[in-house]
Amino acid sequence: MDHSDALCGSCPSSGSAPQTNSLWPSLPPSGTGFPAWPGQPTQPAPCWTGQQNTPCWPGTQTAPGTQYQPPQPPAPVQAQVPAQVPTQVTVPSGWPGQNPSIMPPHWLPPTSGPLSVPYNLNLARGVYDKMMMTILGLVKPNAKMFTVNFLRGNDIAFHINPRFNDGGKQVVVRNHKLGERWGLEERDLKGPFPFALGSPFEMKILCTREAFRVAVNNIPLFEFRHRVRELNQIDRINILHDVVLTYVNVETLP
Repeated sequence: MDHSDALCGSCPSSGSAPQTNSLWPSLPPSGTGFPAWPGQPTQPAPCWTGQQNTPCWPGTQTAPGTQYQPPQPPAPVQAQVPAQVPTQVTVPSGWPGQNPSIMPPHWLPPTSGPLSVPYNLNLARGVYDKMMMTILGLVKPNAKMFTVNFLRGNDIAFHINPRFNDGGKQVVVRNHKLGERWGLEERDLKGPFPFALGSPFEMKILCTREAFRVAVNNIPLFEFRHRVRELNQIDRINILHDVVLTYVNVETLP
């Protein structure tokens, strides 16, 4: 690839944003429920639109199969009270074992159309421990690649580059660039290549003290240990090339 494309000078900012799950994905606990980052309490499983046979949180609907029966003469019958909702509910979480063609349950379509690409986001504090970035997008049907860069001035502290035909292979290249010099590429993944032409995706990028951790569609894919250690100087993010963006958000996990 032409790495001169990796930098974006002045690009537009974010539009409006749908709600998304702000929890970092983790392996399902021994019970069932919505996954949370270690140290967070297990969240109650939400009620997803269109999902069958999954009871909602108390107060939203009556559990199936029970209804109020008024007393009938001559022998009064005790009224039945709606049954309590079970405390544990099985909800698809997007982790191994889920049909890969199904998007994570918290995926939401855009509410105001796509964001402009190239996309640029300034970070007043730089990056820091427990900062998480969420990107919702759609890979273009004829995509060759797209790029996410974390920048320090003209340096690229963290370069994520999914490629759809790199010598006949689909790869996710990671690297950094100081001045005009690129470092060593990393390509290994913990799972299969997660992107598909013409398909939506959710990418989460979590910054820790030692590394960036990246998950796509609720599946952790790789870690990239910090090569630029001055995290507070990494103050800009840009997103380039063959992708339609619907939502970009940065938040701090507890």
